[in-house]
Amino acid sequence: MGESMLAAVYHGAHDVRVEEVPVPQVGAGELLVRVRSASVCGTDLRIYHGSHRKYPPGTVRIPGHEVVGVIAALGAGVDGYRVGEKVFIAPNMGCGHCRQCVSGNNNLCASYDAIGVTLDGGFAEYVRIPAQAVLQGNVMPVAEEVDAAVAALIEPFACVLRGQRPLHIRPGDVVLVMGAGPIGIMHLMLAKLSGAARVLVSEPAAERLAQAAQLGADAVINPAEADVEVFVRQESGGRGADVVIVAAPAHKAQEQALQLAAISGRINFFGGLPKDRPTILFDSNLLHYKELLVTATTACSTYDCRQAADIVNSGRIDLSPLISRRFALRQALEAFAAAEDGKALKVVIEP
Repeated sequence: MGESMLAAVYHGAHDVRVEEVPVPQVGAGELLVRVRSASVCGTDLRIYHGSHRKYPPGTVRIPGHEVVGVIAALGAGVDGYRVGEKVFIAPNMGCGHCRQCVSGNNNLCASYDAIGVTLDGGFAEYVRIPAQAVLQGNVMPVAEEVDAAVAALIEPFACVLRGQRPLHIRPGDVVLVMGAGPIGIMHLMLAKLSGAARVLVSEPAAERLAQAAQLGADAVINPAEADVEVFVRQESGGRGADVVIVAAPAHKAQEQALQLAAISGRINFFGGLPKDRPTILFDSNLLHYKELLVTATTACSTYDCRQAADIVNSGRIDLSPLISRRFALRQALEAFAAAEDGKALKVVIEP
């Protein structure tokens, strides 16, 4: 194994350089993984623009937290893994002993670490997996027949799974997904797997709306061109949506969700709003008189990832249509630009 490897390294806002860096050394209890696929996420774009709180000025680090690869080396004392094994890496590690960690919500740990966020990540030929991650079960086997690029989507899919868990989607429910980016499409697929009778999708970008229709939405609407409230009433037999998932960082969509929900409807605010304008006009009378449940989730726990990996490995959901474009590591900047232009669903980097 060479002493150096290629990596896309963050040096500051809009300053990511593809350069040679040393291959990480593996200590006791650690793993070295040769990266097969690392997908680009909205969080990576926020890092690139210099607006991620875990990347303060002066940080030099390799991003990339949606990672699949093959184990290249085992540190001393690592059990249960073998060189050559194809694995997915759940990125979030909690401290392991606070209330959130002990309850399985390690994504909510106040002093968390995460691969590609606080530690060097997957936009590189190799990534070091710390002993803490190995011990906490963050390294999960991926079925041989699952494309590595698809398996890298286990992380965002786990976030979607976490978002839907408190919604208790039941057979017969009418589900409205607002936003048809990659997350919205995964919400659509998972809602169908859960037995939703109809899944409706609202999205202002024409290409994304067409993709949603192609990938199984029962009815779609462009909110810029037609009245979403009339549409939802028509598509739900007049009752409104039993479940509304706001899969876009849009103030108007969050406000409207309360109107669109049926009596005793369940709502998930999946997308966070911009930090400089985090408030919405919330008609709490709608909540009160319709007995609505409004929930929100952030990121995913290792358990969410494990469940998502089981679903992807089972072949019960096929995430491959979400992979729009693949780039070599040398083209990392082009990959970021493609992820940003809003036309592609998921962009992956394949070292």
